[in-house]
Amino acid sequence: MTDKLAEDMLAALTKTACALDYEAHMALISPKVRVFGVPGFAVIDYDDWARQCRHEFAEKLLKDVRYEGLDIVSRSPGYVLFKTREITSGTDGTVNDHGLEILIQQESDGVWRVTQERILSCDEVDFDRHRSP
Repeated sequence: MTDKLAEDMLAALTKTACALDYEAHMALISPKVRVFGVPGFAVIDYDDWARQCRHEFAEKLLKDVRYEGLDIVSRSPGYVLFKTREITSGTDGTVNDHGLEILIQQESDGVWRVTQERILSCDEVDFDRHRSP
């Protein structure tokens, strides 16, 4: 069940971002969200995320978003913590490819939302890739 929750969240994030659907995309993000590991920033919060998405979507700067791989790290009835690889392509030809750790939680309204993301270091991605199953 938790793999399905994570898979569904990644599919929804992909669909809404690729459609440049700001309202639907931000509905997947908790107002409590925190993003760690972004170079030059201690932490990104909901307002930062919303501002960036509003700009990228309105200017049609995003060409494609996709996720590869899914590794469930931890789970409980109210949350799922997993790792994945995010690849984003811009309309200007830039590609960003990095590992992510994502925490989704079921909030008080019953909706599952992203509450935390952490961009993984290259060393951590390499370690995860080479560890035993």
